[in-house]
Amino acid sequence: MGMNKNTVLAWATFIMILVGLLLIGLGAFRYRDVSGWGFAAVGLGFFANAWVFNALKGRV
Repeated sequence: MGMNKNTVLAWATFIMILVGLLLIGLGAFRYRDVSGWGFAAVGLGFFANAWVFNALKGRV
């Protein structure tokens, strides 16, 4: 029972969403100065990549 490419993309999307939430949480609650904006921006970038990975499922 191996993982096919759609399963790999699904797991990658899930992990990227978790990391994005973690980075946004760090930016909002841990670093309240200018660096918090950077953490939140990188977290949004992870969301954008997760969206692309989700869109690729079934097409690759």
